[in-house]
Amino acid sequence: MGGRLLRLGAAACIMHRDPKRPIFKGKPLLYLEQGFSEWAMQAGVAVFMLPLLSEAPPAAPALDAWLDTVDGLLLQGGADVAPGSYGEEPLRPEWAGDPARDAYEIALIRRCMEREIPILGSCRGAQILNVALGGTMYQDITTQVPGALVHRDWEIYDTNLHEIDLREGSWLASVYGGAARGVVNSVHHQAIKDVAPGMRVEATSTADGIIEAICWEGPGFAAGVQWHPEWTAGGPPGQLPPEPLMAAFLDAVRERLG
Repeated sequence: MGGRLLRLGAAACIMHRDPKRPIFKGKPLLYLEQGFSEWAMQAGVAVFMLPLLSEAPPAAPALDAWLDTVDGLLLQGGADVAPGSYGEEPLRPEWAGDPARDAYEIALIRRCMEREIPILGSCRGAQILNVALGGTMYQDITTQVPGALVHRDWEIYDTNLHEIDLREGSWLASVYGGAARGVVNSVHHQAIKDVAPGMRVEATSTADGIIEAICWEGPGFAAGVQWHPEWTAGGPPGQLPPEPLMAAFLDAVRERLG
């Protein structure tokens, strides 16, 4: 590495064409949420947003050109995962998700998996990682999981907290010193349903069993957490700190680089 900073590529969030938007009228926008990039950069790495060149999934040569420049892939939160991406129809129009973003991220994920480039996802990032590798989703926790907690409350947003159980002996438990339980924020109305082949469950919501973290069992490294670690700093006290999670991911990145 020659002492250079590690370089992480972040998949972009997409603001689609909107002729009523007051800035960049009618133009599609790509963006990186500031707290998410700072979560990584505070660990002493560089973060670059990976472009979306069109509505279609990027071709392999373009993917490889981008991925040749980065050491790991970060997956942000944001729009719902489209049910069509895991073989379902939307149960409601508002749950149609973002198929274009799905296709872009799924292409990135699958190519990173082939090249064993480490991946870490937050919220939607964990969900699309699961879907890219063959898993499915609950389109809406409230209507599909009887007795579930309120996992998304718009009014209190990332101060909505709950406990999770970390699986004994899991990678995530080791990240947090063998802890069996922790507190996390919750800003999602969708959740992982069927775990993708090759993925293992790392944590679940204590009260209702909703999957809160997954990790790849095969070669390479890929993991996702359902909460937003990037919003923990400065939030309500008592939450699992974000720094150990990023540090453990960067250990996986360095291990690949040798």
